[in-house]
Amino acid sequence: MPDIVLHPGQTPLADWRAIYRHAGARLDGACWPKVEAAAAAVARIVAKGEPVYGINTGFGKLASVRIEAADLATLQRNIVLSHAAGVGEPMAPAVVRLMMALKLASLAQGASGIRPATLQLLEAMLVKDVIPFVPCQGSVGASGDLAPLAHMTAVMIGVGRALTPEGWVSAEEALGRAGLTPAELGPKEGLALLNGTQFSTAYALAGLFEAEVLFQSALVTGALSTDAAKGSDAPFDPRIHALRRHRGQIETADTLRALMAGSAIRASHLVGDERVQDPYCLRCQPQVMGAALDILRQAAATLETEANGVSDNPLIFPEDDTALSGGNFHAEPVAFAADMIALAVCEIGSLAERRIAMLVDPALSGLPAFLTPRPGLNSGFMIPQVTAAALVSENKQRAYPASVDSIPTSANQEDHVSMAAHGARRLIPMVENASAVIAIELLAAAQGCDFHQPLASSSPLEAVRRLVRSQVPTLDHDRHFHPDMAAAIDLVRTGAVASAVAPLHLPVLSGAAS
Repeated sequence: MPDIVLHPGQTPLADWRAIYRHAGARLDGACWPKVEAAAAAVARIVAKGEPVYGINTGFGKLASVRIEAADLATLQRNIVLSHAAGVGEPMAPAVVRLMMALKLASLAQGASGIRPATLQLLEAMLVKDVIPFVPCQGSVGASGDLAPLAHMTAVMIGVGRALTPEGWVSAEEALGRAGLTPAELGPKEGLALLNGTQFSTAYALAGLFEAEVLFQSALVTGALSTDAAKGSDAPFDPRIHALRRHRGQIETADTLRALMAGSAIRASHLVGDERVQDPYCLRCQPQVMGAALDILRQAAATLETEANGVSDNPLIFPEDDTALSGGNFHAEPVAFAADMIALAVCEIGSLAERRIAMLVDPALSGLPAFLTPRPGLNSGFMIPQVTAAALVSENKQRAYPASVDSIPTSANQEDHVSMAAHGARRLIPMVENASAVIAIELLAAAQGCDFHQPLASSSPLEAVRRLVRSQVPTLDHDRHFHPDMAAAIDLVRTGAVASAVAPLHLPVLSGAAS
């Protein structure tokens, strides 16, 4: 991928997606005058000697403690070391890189007071692939993602560990290998680097981008399941959905209809089929999946705005050397967005599991029991459906809104928090669960269509079947199922299922396709 040039405050969602998918990132050179102006304003504030929060005072509940000029560098170093108190597994490198890019774009807007040299160090770490070790637990989503961002910043001052192309090494060694020198933080810089929503936003964006692939894959498997069950495409008639007016529902119905267009399986039961209506898991796909698409887009809009905002505190206004203390670090918008994504992911998986259950039930699908030619001797898809049910149940528990929870911190100074961090962090595991459900449906639907041979499905769906059969043969008797499922999960997670139906265009959230 070509490098992404970050235009602070104006970076589109497609660019954040590309960075998450491993594109390089660097700042637009036009940002530096604003950065320099804000840094100069901080220097003038320090010279005046008046107490200003975060510059020459303590932090949080200790904001009333005045810090002498000789101790300002120590103050900034101390906040990094004391706040690097996270626990748990390290963040995935792709999410760390996205977090670093988000922090770059925020600080480069000239409202944080950071010096150009310090910001250039963070940019160089991203360019040279020096990835800080950041434990993923410890943020409540206000007053910023303090602990994880402190671990990121610690590497900038030569403390902690970092992942390099050669593996994990000490921060000092990682910087040295990249030809970089640890920073000595100036007034306001430690707080500027620690404060903000970039950890929560990075995880929420990562979850969103993975959910986009999940959604597209589920549309494909949903259409394939409809054909496998000899379901009707009449519920996808555009006249139905135009009357309800929801954009996502209309686009979903259009896509399902296009996916099934020209299917000989569908044509074979246009006459003489006694069924009047299909189960909801087939018939109501536009309504359920369309609603999921709409809230994913709403979440995408919120997160794109947040990614382009400034969320540290206090904020510097160089025109009159003012430092204003507010609450932009409160991640409530991110928490709400993450909750919406979680709901969509849960429902995508839930609807797909119902289609699997329908396919394995001969009374509903008209197919052999559990999709095996010799049921009884063979169990076929009996237990994969159980696995799908288990995964859906896990996701239901995880889908409980994080944003409705709060617990006071910092001696009640920070008395309402967003819980955006773990609300966003749960999204990728939820997508992984739902992707496995979609993968099981992929196998079940392909198996169901096999029973209709020599009748073929539509051109797009036949391309999907060929993709599946290139990795997993038809299940004509019981065999070790796990490798088949692992192969199908890989096809879903990598976007291969969605790509197989090209040139048919599947719905996207915004910007370029994944």
